Amino acid sequence: MEMMIVLAVLLILFFLNVPIAFALVISTATYFIFQNNFSTTIIIQRMIGGIESIPLLAIIFFITAGILMNYTGITMRMLRFAEIITRPLPGGLAQVNVVLSTMMGGLSGSNIADAAMQAKVLVPEMVQKGYSKGFSTALTAATSLITPIIPPGIALIMYGYIGNVSIGKLFLAGVIPGLALCIMMMVYVHIYAKKNNLETENKKKITLKEFLFALKDAILALLLPLIIIGGIRLGIFSATEAGAIAVLYALVLGLVVYREMNFKQLVSALVETVHTSASILIIIAAGSAFAWVLTLEQVPQKMTEFMTGFISSPLMFFIVVLIFLLVVGMFIEGNVALVILTPLFMPMLMTYGIDPVHFGIFFIVCLSIGTLTPPLGTIMFTTCAITGTKIEDFIKHITPFWILLVIAAILFAFIPAISMFLPNLLF
Repeated sequence: MEMMIVLAVLLILFFLNVPIAFALVISTATYFIFQNNFSTTIIIQRMIGGIESIPLLAIIFFITAGILMNYTGITMRMLRFAEIITRPLPGGLAQVNVVLSTMMGGLSGSNIADAAMQAKVLVPEMVQKGYSKGFSTALTAATSLITPIIPPGIALIMYGYIGNVSIGKLFLAGVIPGLALCIMMMVYVHIYAKKNNLETENKKKITLKEFLFALKDAILALLLPLIIIGGIRLGIFSATEAGAIAVLYALVLGLVVYREMNFKQLVSALVETVHTSASILIIIAAGSAFAWVLTLEQVPQKMTEFMTGFISSPLMFFIVVLIFLLVVGMFIEGNVALVILTPLFMPMLMTYGIDPVHFGIFFIVCLSIGTLTPPLGTIMFTTCAITGTKIEDFIKHITPFWILLVIAAILFAFIPAISMFLPNLLF
């Protein structure tokens, strides 16, 4: 009975648009009103305990590295490189959008940061080339979903920490699915550009000199994901220490190699890091307290019994979870859903014999799709606000991408080798 009241309070607060962290804390506190044998100070203890962890430093470090990269001139260098390698393709600038998201995913780790940056830089250029504002915005939003599963995606770190799953294996598991999403979207852009006669004219061929010059500028940034994954796999440093290496690498690029970041920009980057990190950590802290209540009431165990009583096949389990997550993603922000749902799903994975690394990629992709859908899609609102696109126009153009992403999620679920090939090979 108490748990039903807690969940009702949480849902009411969500619909009242109360900040997510406060909604979780208030609903958790509601539980203690009905429990005389617990002190309310346990909420504080559980919140502090939830973020009192060294692995969580990886989130702060990688956020810092991603933000610092934006002040080093890396973004423009990556943009020039993406333009060179996609020049022969129909829909050149739209192809740049897809490729740049994939490359920047290995630097920023945040899909909102990636979407905001490309909405400012690329959408105006795409509109000048003849693309509609709705398509340009929808493409930018959809391609940003590659970022969470390309290492070092922040969602991978959060899932690994909460679910007690190897972050190194998750980083490796995200590489092939991320590249697969990139290729699928590039194929769709190719078809769209041909159909609408966008940038289909014969273009100047790429010379070796042009390619090498663009590669020289971008190579140092492209090496970062390889350094992170290679260092973790070889045991040189942990995922947390890899974050610190990434921050040092970004500082060296900005202050020594490219010399495009001054002291004022460094301070601005650190202030931005504090704001971004605090918003994520307070959600994790509140979610930890809420998850403790769920565990105390044995909600994960009861849900596992309920699911296994009706569903015997792992494949059917994936289908049910996919539908559930698509609906949840429409109403609850991705990081919040990840914090709340990960402890619930973990016992089920053991029952169905599903590898938590394999499930993690599927889980994050499904939650990310929700960021593109009304009524609370964070990426949808971020990109539309920056570009001035109407929501109804966005929805019309995002639908093909939405279908494409759902197909990709099903493929990742039904073909474990897509996500598990590299972890099995290298671990």
